[in-house]
Amino acid sequence: MKAYERLLKYVVVRTPSDENSETVPSSQCQFDLARLLKDEMEGLGLTDVVLDDQCYLYGKLPATPGYEDKTSIGFIAHMDTVSDFCDQDIHPVITENYNGEDLPLGDSGLILSTETFPHLKDLKGRTLITTDGHTVLGADDKAGIAEILTLIEILNETKMPHGPISVAFTPDEEIGTGASHFNVEQFGAQYGYTLDGDTEGEIQYENFNACKAKFEITGFSVHPGSSKDTMINACLVAMEINQMLPGLETPRGTEGYEGFFHLVSMSGDCGHAELNYFVRDHDKHFFEGRKNTLRLIEKDLNEKWGEGTVKLTITDQYKNMAEIIADCMHLIDNAKTACEKAGVTPLVLPIRGGTDGCQLSFKGLPCPNLGTGGHAYHGPYEHITVEGMDKAVDVLVELVKLYA
Repeated sequence: MKAYERLLKYVVVRTPSDENSETVPSSQCQFDLARLLKDEMEGLGLTDVVLDDQCYLYGKLPATPGYEDKTSIGFIAHMDTVSDFCDQDIHPVITENYNGEDLPLGDSGLILSTETFPHLKDLKGRTLITTDGHTVLGADDKAGIAEILTLIEILNETKMPHGPISVAFTPDEEIGTGASHFNVEQFGAQYGYTLDGDTEGEIQYENFNACKAKFEITGFSVHPGSSKDTMINACLVAMEINQMLPGLETPRGTEGYEGFFHLVSMSGDCGHAELNYFVRDHDKHFFEGRKNTLRLIEKDLNEKWGEGTVKLTITDQYKNMAEIIADCMHLIDNAKTACEKAGVTPLVLPIRGGTDGCQLSFKGLPCPNLGTGGHAYHGPYEHITVEGMDKAVDVLVELVKLYA
């Protein structure tokens, strides 16, 4: 099967993860895809295929005779999608010989616009896969799954010599816990690559340091008619907190290696209020500086309004895998060479986010990220091309050759 044919089969199986769930996996629907993939992996001749009770799926392709001592590498993708735009059946739409211009998405009234997505002009002539505008597509990250299993099929059919290869598909990446219960020993590879990037040729090994920050504000609510020098309006204190942060250091105002404070949600009334932030920075020293800024705000406002008015809770999420990959740069050098051999321009870019690989790297499995050929993830504008997926598979084939 072509990679895109697999993708079309997988995306109709809805697998949104649930950040409010306390179970693993966070949604039972992820098992629907996992069981389908388990059958396919066994049909492709993978050995040691295991689907555990937390919806982690593992398998191995033994080395060809004489190559057992080669470096063992593995490929990983996640089965879940975001929960947004995933409340109805997914209907992928194929546009052959795309003209590189604005494209209406079904009857949704949405337009895949070249003004918003300038790269669309570079996709002219390709076969474009989109949604009908009502849902996500699910190429994040079912394209990665499709490309990995297409690689396995190619290796089987061509009898190409290769070392030991491991495969794993994980749940709950979109809610940040995809690597939390990953069994590195079960996976059994010395090094890994996640297939969870965007444009084919992307190579990513520098991700944000990340934490969550929650401000809880306790006000003092009295009748507004008799509140002179008495009332402490929790909502106004919350606004004061946000005003004390640098106004341009938000996701909208930053790019590349620039970090940010991202206000995710806010709620409250006069008596109580809450602000929730994501804090991100590639540089660990700047990252610690951002956390110290938040602590200083807590200190200053408690001095101004009274101790206990503001309570800050910081929860670390993940670290920059670059400090691990620095000791095994062959992963990046070989990925760049594989791209070049596949006729793809290598794009070494920082991740403005995180992947399973950043957590796995700190669990003993160095694991940079590769592009799948997709674009505009996490919404109804998500799209991918047949040709981009084919190129991503070609890169994987060349990478296996290099490690053999």
